[in-house]
Amino acid sequence: MSKQVKDSAKQDRKGIAAVQKVVTTDLDWLFREQPTDDYGIDAQFEVVESNAATGRLLAAQIKSGPSYFRNSRPEGWWFSLDRDDLGYWLEHALPVIVVIYDPDSEAAYWQAVNDRTVVTGSRGGKKILIPQSQQLASMSRPELARVASGKPEELRLRQLRLALPWMNLLRSGRRLLIEAQEWVNKSSGRGDIRIISVDEDNEDAQELGSWFIMVGLRPYEEVLPSLVPWADAVLHEETYDEADYEAWQDECVRYDSEGDRLVSEPYEEWRSGRIVDGILRPFANGAGEVDFWRLELVLNDLGKGFLAVERYLKGDGWILTPRLEDH
Repeated sequence: MSKQVKDSAKQDRKGIAAVQKVVTTDLDWLFREQPTDDYGIDAQFEVVESNAATGRLLAAQIKSGPSYFRNSRPEGWWFSLDRDDLGYWLEHALPVIVVIYDPDSEAAYWQAVNDRTVVTGSRGGKKILIPQSQQLASMSRPELARVASGKPEELRLRQLRLALPWMNLLRSGRRLLIEAQEWVNKSSGRGDIRIISVDEDNEDAQELGSWFIMVGLRPYEEVLPSLVPWADAVLHEETYDEADYEAWQDECVRYDSEGDRLVSEPYEEWRSGRIVDGILRPFANGAGEVDFWRLELVLNDLGKGFLAVERYLKGDGWILTPRLEDH
C-alpha cells in the first residue's frame, strides 16, 4: 500500500512540473506552487499582460495519470469530486480549476469548478466534465483569463481573503517579513518574493510563500507596499541597522599604523544625514545585478477592519440595530 501512495505522489509531482512548464512557457503567466497545508490546492496561476503581473489569480488542483482519462465521454472526461474538496473549492477566495495531465500524450486539460459546472451523478455524487476542447495551452489563455477576471472590488476582496491567515499571524504576535530580490538590470521588473514569519525576537523563521513578480519599470518602493494593502511596509529594523552599520564602517572607520581606530563621523550622525526614515530602500546589492529588500509588515487600519468584519461574519460578535418606533 505504501508503494502505491509513493507512486501516486511521484505521478502528481510530474504532473505539477508539466503544468508549470505550460503555464510559464505557453501561457507566459506566473506559476506559484502552493504549500502542502493549502488543502486541495496545488498551485496558483497569475495572469500576465503587457509583461506585467495583473493580480488576477486562479487556484488549481492538478491531477496526473491515466486513471483520470478512463471515465471518458466523446466530449471529454468525468472527474469525480470529493465532498470535502468541493466545499472548500466553492468557498475558496479564488476561482478554482481542476487540471488533469496525461503523461502518455503530455497534454493537460482543465475545467472551472463552480455552480454551473458541478453536476450530480446517478448515485448522488458530484462531478464535473473536463472537455477535450479545453486543453491547457496558449489557445486557452483568453478563457482562463476570463475565469480569473472580476470586478475591481471582487479582485480586491479576493486578495484580502487570501491574506487572512497572514493577518491572523500578525494579530497573534508573530512578525511578518517580505523579502525581495529585484533584478535591477532587467527591464521586465521581474523579481523573487518571499513572505517569512518570525517570532517577536526575530527567530523561528518560517517561510509562508514564495513567487515571482513582473512589474515592468515600476519602482520596488512602490510595488512592495502595493502587494500588501492590508499592512504598512516598513524597513526591518535588525536587517537595515546591521547593513547601515557595515556601510558606515567601510566609509568612516579607518585604522592607523598602530591599529588604533579612527572615526571620521559618528554612526548616528552619518546615518541621520544619509538615511531618510520612512523611505523604503534595499539593504544590499549583489554585483550590481540584484537589489535585496527586507521589509516588515505592520497591520494597518484596512487589515484590522477586515479582521473585525471576518469575526462578525463568523458570528464572533453582535451588533446593535435601530429600533423602529410605532407611528
